[in-house]
Amino acid sequence: MQEPGNHNLYALLAAGFPADRASCCIDAGEGAWYSWDDVERASAMIANLLGRLALPKGARVAVQVDKSPEAVLLYLATLRAGYVFLPLNTAYQATEIDYFVADAEPSVVVCSPANLRWVEPIARRHRVPHLFTLGDDRRGTLLEAAARESARFATVRSRAGDLACIVYTSGTTGRSKGAMLSHGNIGSNALVLHRYWRWRAGDVLLHMLPIFHVHGLFVAIHGALLSGSRMIWRAKFDAKEAVRLLPQATVFMGVPTMYVRLLDEPGFDANACRNVRLFVSGSAPLLPDTFRQFEARTGQRILERYGMSETAMLTSNSYDGNRVPGTVGLPLPGVEVRVVDESGRPCGTGEIGAIQVRGPNVFRGYWRMPQKTKEEFTRDGFFRTGDMGKWDANGYLSIVGRSKDLIITGGYNVYPKEIESYLDDMDGVVESAVIGVPHRDLGEAVVAVVVVEPRARFDERELVAALEGRIASFKVPRRVHIVDELPRNTMGKVQKNVLRERFR
Repeated sequence: MQEPGNHNLYALLAAGFPADRASCCIDAGEGAWYSWDDVERASAMIANLLGRLALPKGARVAVQVDKSPEAVLLYLATLRAGYVFLPLNTAYQATEIDYFVADAEPSVVVCSPANLRWVEPIARRHRVPHLFTLGDDRRGTLLEAAARESARFATVRSRAGDLACIVYTSGTTGRSKGAMLSHGNIGSNALVLHRYWRWRAGDVLLHMLPIFHVHGLFVAIHGALLSGSRMIWRAKFDAKEAVRLLPQATVFMGVPTMYVRLLDEPGFDANACRNVRLFVSGSAPLLPDTFRQFEARTGQRILERYGMSETAMLTSNSYDGNRVPGTVGLPLPGVEVRVVDESGRPCGTGEIGAIQVRGPNVFRGYWRMPQKTKEEFTRDGFFRTGDMGKWDANGYLSIVGRSKDLIITGGYNVYPKEIESYLDDMDGVVESAVIGVPHRDLGEAVVAVVVVEPRARFDERELVAALEGRIASFKVPRRVHIVDELPRNTMGKVQKNVLRERFR
């Protein structure tokens, strides 16, 4: 039972741990598994380590490490100790990490041992007081230091409005924004999803998602912890391995790319899914064709939902009722969703408009960006998501576009302006436009369209090679097209819709 009056997210999650604390919480394969007692004790030891560092109130703990059970323990320990967890994509390169460290000013940075060589100068330059390493092989200076700490820790009392996490999400300006999520924001959403998706004792989650974003870190893990459910844990998605493990699972969460790859596996059929009661898809649009192929192959309908870094989950197709391909379902209990036109008038059925949301799950604002925060909220407290959508006759929401030109490739968000800024800085490049085009496996593929100086000698491979190592691999364009000029409207704005159609 959660301690009365303590809104600390860890206290909420721990209240769902099973009575049998010696049973398995995380099964990482090859004989490595962690009991609920292990989770409690190990997170206490890391929390004690953080507490001993005498960090200031609200200190940020920035983490860029490979997926491992110990990475989850670090997350839980940060919550327990009352500090702010800052997860960072493992694909980020030095220039990106430099920005995040400069902006967030963390008191602690934890990186993988393999990256220490280039992370250490960044931490030193920005005067980070504490730098640790954490590998996916149970090694690193963090665990070495924590091993000397007590295995008992009294979880810090937190208010619902206290900051728990900062999740960075880029904008069309190219400057990443830190979405500030409180214990109450994340906890309220976890409880709603726990009830809405019918999490129960005895569930087994097959976890193959990354844990540096909302889907893998919040939605999947919190659901399992709240219901005292075992997690079958794998560092990365592998379709053959998923087919082998699915008979042991009752819940699977993935991005559309994972479902496409499962359908490509000959052994993936109804028998492999015989014990799974829930397949969830998110982080990118699920193609209706994938939905229908999956149902034909397995007899099950994927549940698609809609959320954001700033809000966690907002809508979901029904658990008990209909699941409609091409839609993200109904507003979750306690969440208000509206679709409005340019004047702010609510749109009728089938009318496309801007999606705005309000609820206890919606973030506090952007880190150290009060003006941007003010701009993104309406006077009556609705958050402007930047997505465009429409309602159907049954109240199901469909996402029809993104007003901010966001590209979602393989479940990862890519913002064109950031890549364009790198391209435009290259000698010989006049201007560029980055677009997303349909891709069967990834949902969307990143494509760059570039105008070069007349005498410049560029080929596609040179431009791609110049970007590799500077930005995360999922942001690097899969194709680069060199053109004489970019199409523009009468106001001089680049017509990306024309480019998408031309290069699709």
